[in-house]
Amino acid sequence: MVVASQTWELALPGCVSLKAKRSVLRSLRDRLRSKFNVSVAETGLQDVPARAELTIALVSSDGRLAGSILEKTDRFVEQHGGASIVRVTRETY
Repeated sequence: MVVASQTWELALPGCVSLKAKRSVLRSLRDRLRSKFNVSVAETGLQDVPARAELTIALVSSDGRLAGSILEKTDRFVEQHGGASIVRVTRETY
């Protein structure tokens, strides 16, 4: 069994309020959950309007499958129009 997580530090250009930030993150979080069946949470930078830290976690029976899902979610976040990736941290247990 493999447990994997991935954390993105995101820049949110155009978000000047926490309300605008939450709108962008809610959309991204909901789409990640439904498309990839992963757990998603905002794990840092909650009080900073133009930045966010979003983390996903998943459990898989195969390490290669977990890695593949992490790669796909990374590309998905890159293509999201409301956020740009500043840093990515990946952990596998």
